[in-house]
Amino acid sequence: MLGQEQEICSLRRQHWFMALYTQIWQQKMDTLKVCVPSFIYLVQNNLLYVSASNLDAATYQVTYQMKILTTAMFAVIILRKQLKGTQWIALVLLTAGVALVQLSSSDKGSSGSNEHQNRLLGCVAAISACCCSGFAGIYFEKILKGSDVSVWVRNVQLSFLSLPLGVMTAFANDSSLILDKGFLFGYDAYVVYLVVLNAVGGLLVAMVVKYADNILKGFATSLAIVLSTVASVFMFDFVITFQFAAGTALVIGSIFLYSHEPKKPAANPMIQDTSSDNEQ
Repeated sequence: MLGQEQEICSLRRQHWFMALYTQIWQQKMDTLKVCVPSFIYLVQNNLLYVSASNLDAATYQVTYQMKILTTAMFAVIILRKQLKGTQWIALVLLTAGVALVQLSSSDKGSSGSNEHQNRLLGCVAAISACCCSGFAGIYFEKILKGSDVSVWVRNVQLSFLSLPLGVMTAFANDSSLILDKGFLFGYDAYVVYLVVLNAVGGLLVAMVVKYADNILKGFATSLAIVLSTVASVFMFDFVITFQFAAGTALVIGSIFLYSHEPKKPAANPMIQDTSSDNEQ
């Protein structure tokens, strides 16, 4: 029995490697298509760090929800998706809410923020990251729906392609430090924590998408905004203004409105009984 199990595991590994070799190496043009979202996701991650460095946590969380708007725009343009009326209303509320939050942040000036922070740079970086997120997500969805390649193979392609792009970006910015002190120089406990946090967060998002629904995802997003705001108040002396609270409420409401799916009317049992009687 033990020998048979080992043989089965060996055959599975061979099949897995052959599938990767076929999909990634032999079909080079198909793999190159994935370079586009891979590169954009790389740019997006760097923009998010720039934004988080120049905005307080609460403003960053609210502003980044603009990715819903950019995703919807690219879905309409690229996938020719038809949005419902409630979704268009949600997008308008989202834009208004983010605008209120940004205006409240500019009115407060540097209160509760680091003097080295540049709010304009942080806002531009966050909106640019939203555009990258929307385009890359819709482009990746179009690739998935346009071929019979499995999702896990596409994710492996994204990972393999992002590695050389990331290495080239690192050498372009800090080549002298990397050559002198090694590639892992500066990887302290905080950096390791961020890497693990992003990895676990990606897995949790995948689990939510697979095992939950959009309403629960909306609750999670809203809870993240609330927790970020509360943490900013206690840790960074963040001041919540009425304008900020109103903008945040609009953003949270737009998230639920956009993902709301109205229940289909239940079939009338009297009609079913009548039709069954007629058939008899």
